[in-house]
Amino acid sequence: MSAPWSPESWRKKPVQQMPHYPDAAALQDVERQIAAMPPLVFAGEARNLQKSLAKATKGEAFLLQGGDCAESFAEFSANHIRDTFRVLLQMAVVMTYGGGLPVIKVGRMAGQFAKPRSSDTETQDGVTLPSYRGDSINRFEFTEEARIPDPQRMLQSYHQATATLNLLRAFAKGGYADLNRVHGWNLDFVSDSPLKERYEDLAGRIDDALRFMAACGVTSETVPEIRQTDFYTSHEALHLNYEQAMTREDSLTGEYYDTSAHLLWIGARTHQEDHAQIEFIRGIKNPLGLKCSPAISPDELLRLIDVVNPDNIPGRMTLITRMGHEQVREKLSPLVRAVKKEGRAVVWSCDPMHGNTYKSSSGYKTRRFEHILAEVQGFFAVHKEEDTHPGGVHFEMTGKNVTECVGGAQAIGDEDLSSRYHTACDPRLNAYQALELAFLIADELKDIRKTDKIKTAPAAAAE
Repeated sequence: MSAPWSPESWRKKPVQQMPHYPDAAALQDVERQIAAMPPLVFAGEARNLQKSLAKATKGEAFLLQGGDCAESFAEFSANHIRDTFRVLLQMAVVMTYGGGLPVIKVGRMAGQFAKPRSSDTETQDGVTLPSYRGDSINRFEFTEEARIPDPQRMLQSYHQATATLNLLRAFAKGGYADLNRVHGWNLDFVSDSPLKERYEDLAGRIDDALRFMAACGVTSETVPEIRQTDFYTSHEALHLNYEQAMTREDSLTGEYYDTSAHLLWIGARTHQEDHAQIEFIRGIKNPLGLKCSPAISPDELLRLIDVVNPDNIPGRMTLITRMGHEQVREKLSPLVRAVKKEGRAVVWSCDPMHGNTYKSSSGYKTRRFEHILAEVQGFFAVHKEEDTHPGGVHFEMTGKNVTECVGGAQAIGDEDLSSRYHTACDPRLNAYQALELAFLIADELKDIRKTDKIKTAPAAAAE
């Protein structure tokens, strides 16, 4: 029997990666204010996402999760939200056609304001200060005042998340997500790409499919689903003062949901079984994610799954693997094998970003496009070998034309990083690189579809 859970039971556990607020009374006042605010998302929306993710556990859907490494107050604008949303839609259309599967679209948006750090302090020119932990906690500038945790920043995070969600819902349901419009954007991308010939075939076949649908009367005027989409939000459940304040009891079921996002995940630095973050998420009923680094063992992973999802509910648990391109096969295979053997219903998702970060010769933290692609390919290869379902991908990306990751068809080099390096935290794929990856992932999904047809062909013939 597990110990009783409540939204505040995490406070009795050891905790990591949490700020120390010098004014406890000011913190409690902000927590009370946020607890009285309206929810950002609703329990019914979270349940719908879980139903979709349950399909991904069986290979009947595919998860696309992406967005900023950490959202910032300075970069906040309608254009920034629109551009990231747009690229995710473009990626989803390509993957949907390649895999013949519905793609579940989840943004790292409207709440990704806190980040874990490898060290509690940062030193520059002999001066040591607390680390920057994200805009909901402190400021990026390297001054003593900026690095003091300020609870008022949680309120600003809430209001920015509210505005972001309002715009995302308008985009998703108001016609901006029309399938024909999104495909038109992809045709523009293909025509401008140095790899134009590689992408033209897939883009042309999508074009043919849309024309056929229109000839049959399936248009945005006759079928509303053509002009709108479901779009969900997610972030890391790291800043527990904020997450507890956003947790509400659902009036229909009596269960607790964290209404700050549809999906919450726990990072590799804070998934200790007896610590605060795991204690918090085990009691909320949102779909959940767990980052899996090369350090996690099969036994540890199975214990964590059992703590967080003891009833083995399909769609509740997404395992987001971040192994690095050089060891993805070696480290991922034992985990996949163990989870399959024990019959755990999970979505396997690949985060090829965090395990492939390095410092460039120009001094910038970056990631190489070819390494990101190699980890994705290794992820698919492992699931093919183990006869399991590759359920999704998880990217740090932006709709802006930044130069933060090197390589790809644009051939961004180390010398280009300084021109448009805008991230306050980790390097992101730009819109061009993200779409390039989508076309390459579509090829992987298409191969799975062909393999599945071959497997089922004898049975169909026998019938």
